[in-house]
Amino acid sequence: MRSVYARRRVSVLTAFAAVAAALGLLVTPTTAQAAPPTPPSAATARTELAALTVQAEGSSTGYSRDKFPHWITQSGACNTREVVLKRDGTGVVQDSSCAAVSGTWHSPYDGATWTAASDVDIDHMVPLAQAWRSGASSWTTAQRQAFANDLTHSQLLAVTDNVNQAKGDKDPAQWLPPLASYHCTYARMWVWVKYSYSLTVDSAEKSALSAILNGC
Repeated sequence: MRSVYARRRVSVLTAFAAVAAALGLLVTPTTAQAAPPTPPSAATARTELAALTVQAEGSSTGYSRDKFPHWITQSGACNTREVVLKRDGTGVVQDSSCAAVSGTWHSPYDGATWTAASDVDIDHMVPLAQAWRSGASSWTTAQRQAFANDLTHSQLLAVTDNVNQAKGDKDPAQWLPPLASYHCTYARMWVWVKYSYSLTVDSAEKSALSAILNGC
C-alpha cells in the first residue's frame, strides 16, 4: 500500500501537462459534475432498508473480480474509470487516450485532495466480493458487468487510494469512511445500491445502517 505522503509533486504533473499540451495531446477540460448521482433521502433509505431481505452472507467460493468485468469502454477511448475521474474531479484534462493527466480530486471519505489520478481509486460502493456474497453469485456475467460499471446509481466514487484499500470488501458494520460527516450520505448510497439490485443484508449490516440513518 502506498503511503499518503508518497505522492507526485504538482509541479511535475503541471510540467507534463504543459509538454503534452504543446504536442497537441490534450483535449479541452470540461466542467465536472464533481459528484456521483445523489442517493435518495434518509427517509427513503430507511424504507428501502426495511424492504431488503436479511440473511447471513453467502460463501465467497467461486468469487473472482474477473466475473465482474469492469472499466469497460463507455464511449470512444474512455472507460468507466476515466469517466468517473472526469465526473468527480475539477478541471480534469485528459489525453488523446482519455487518461486523466491533470485535475483535482476531493475524496469524500477522508476529505483529502489529490492532483494526480494515480492517487485516486474508483471505489465500488458495494464491493464486488460483498455483492457476490449478497446475491450476485447467481447473476449472469452481463448483470455483474452492469453492476461493476454502474454510472446511474451511487455505486462508483473517486476516493483516496489507500482509504479504499482499507475498506476492502467490508460492509458498514465493519468499516465506515474516516470522515464521520459523510456517514449519512454513505449509508444512503449503500442502501440505494443494495435495494436497486435486490441484494441481501446481514443482521449486523442492517443494524449499523439503521443506526446511521436514524441519526441523519
